[in-house]
Amino acid sequence: MKLQPDRIAAANVISGYTRSSVQIGERTWRDSVVLPWQGEVTSWQDARFDTLGPRHFEALAVLGPELVLFGSGNALRFPRPEWLRPLIDRRIGFETMDTAAACRTYNLLAAEGRSVIAALLIDPP
Repeated sequence: MKLQPDRIAAANVISGYTRSSVQIGERTWRDSVVLPWQGEVTSWQDARFDTLGPRHFEALAVLGPELVLFGSGNALRFPRPEWLRPLIDRRIGFETMDTAAACRTYNLLAAEGRSVIAALLIDPP
């Protein structure tokens, strides 16, 4: 699906997604990705649902967003509650949805100027 949101200066924007990729600006990502509302987009190292753990969510918490959107891949899957402790301890909001829904929600929140991070799992084809 192609997305065409209004652009906010310096905000990262998801411009499209498929079941096996996410396009952020002009770059297509085929591996899991961490997308902050502003700043550098990075690969979410070794992030597949079966390899997730507290260290993955600690890396998100360190970035200090207001909210983390967790895109769990093509299916809705929930992380274990103990993995979320780094976010809870910092009072960072957290929402789980499939990756397609996370992409749409991220663009809406980023367009509002919210400090949001999308942590998107990309399932292999």
